[in-house]
Amino acid sequence: MVFSSILFILYFLPVFLLTYYLVGIKYKNLVILCFSIFFYAWGAPKFVFVLLGTTFLDYYLVRLMYKVDNEKYKRIYLALSVIINVGLLCYFKYSNFFIDNINHLLSIAGYENVHWIRVVLPIGISFYTFETITYVIDVYRGVHKPLNNFWNYQLYIMLFPKLIAGPIVRYHDLADQIDPVKRSENDTLDNKLIGFYRFVIGLAKKILIANQLGMYADSVLTMDFANLDTVTAWTGILAYTFQIYFDFSGYSDMAIGISRMIGFRIPENFMNPYTSSSVTEFWRRWHISLGNWMKYYLYIPLGGNRVNSKYRLYFNLWVVFLISGLWHGAEWNFVIWGAYHGVFLILERMFLLKIYERVGRILSTFITFIIIVIGWVFFRIEGFNKAILFLKDMFRFHCNENVVLDSKVLFVFALAIIFSFFTMFKVGLRIQNGFYVNQYTVNRHYLTSIISLLLLILCISVIAAFGFNPFIYFRF
Repeated sequence: MVFSSILFILYFLPVFLLTYYLVGIKYKNLVILCFSIFFYAWGAPKFVFVLLGTTFLDYYLVRLMYKVDNEKYKRIYLALSVIINVGLLCYFKYSNFFIDNINHLLSIAGYENVHWIRVVLPIGISFYTFETITYVIDVYRGVHKPLNNFWNYQLYIMLFPKLIAGPIVRYHDLADQIDPVKRSENDTLDNKLIGFYRFVIGLAKKILIANQLGMYADSVLTMDFANLDTVTAWTGILAYTFQIYFDFSGYSDMAIGISRMIGFRIPENFMNPYTSSSVTEFWRRWHISLGNWMKYYLYIPLGGNRVNSKYRLYFNLWVVFLISGLWHGAEWNFVIWGAYHGVFLILERMFLLKIYERVGRILSTFITFIIIVIGWVFFRIEGFNKAILFLKDMFRFHCNENVVLDSKVLFVFALAIIFSFFTMFKVGLRIQNGFYVNQYTVNRHYLTSIISLLLLILCISVIAAFGFNPFIYFRF
């Protein structure tokens, strides 16, 4: 079940919200948990038991770790929990990749391949695995006490708005909101309406921009690259560049909006990433929850910035982004994409940031955007040779005079460009702050409600016409 489906918008979400609002405070968490389990089981009925089982084991391992005074035993329980979770992630997500590469090497050497029953990837496993790891590590570090109720821990992991594709919510960010009594302070009409607006704007990003550009991107990126002209190559990868942003940020908006409607405040996941003037800044604005996870649970434990050698610092950065690439998928193209970003982060530390300061923000933003677009080539196209061939098409400047973009595609491109870059100007930033940050007046509520209802009706009409439309990040 996806947020951008008729089933979810017209049936699941209204029934859930109605039930949640009608029951007393005592039963609100139970309602969320039951609907969350149903939500996940709808798409992965077999794997829901894996998720329930691992959360059961994690909860009691962390309780044991918290109660013992001996540091040695604390570390044993910590290691057990991390090994179990990372082990399950590696088995389900990377075992096929590992066996495929082993078989490739065996074939080169002339040996018989390893026979293997391919493993099916459970949806959302990368996201909820990282959240279980934040729980055990935050408790071990003393950042927050463990939850004293197993069902509350289940709720933290399985909260359906962020279960499948994030944001990755660190335990201490949500721990104090699990208690429905404390959360009831946020149970206001204002929050419900703002949550609804946020859900609809996310839905519009997905349906009206991402899906439309996605169809065009797919039509280009499945062509024969040997015969691709430069204009088509650029428009194809630019379509994907905007598709993945509006698709994923749209999902995050919808998750944040639903959560706010039931009193939860979960962190932002995107902050106008294409307006970044460096790759370093891009990663402060793109998939913020993943960046924060990598920073606090991988980069800092590796030594972070507190290392004696700049070469060790560069090594730490590169390792983090290699792992970040591999986190996105069990394919070499994701590893290459992660390494590519890691290289630019190192180059920026070495000298590029000084160059960006000299050339000014507008030019450095343009350069950064081109770097990011080239990175998406490796992310989207499977196979290094195919990606290189596509890059050659982009830069060989061979144009086909017969290339004409459909007016509808051009219109959606224009919308994507406007909403990606308009916050570089004061008026755009003021509009965004008016929607996301500033307090709502009664008149603003009336206006935003009307706009949101019109957008919702338009999105439902488009969904009914085009059918199923999964989110890109569901596969990760």
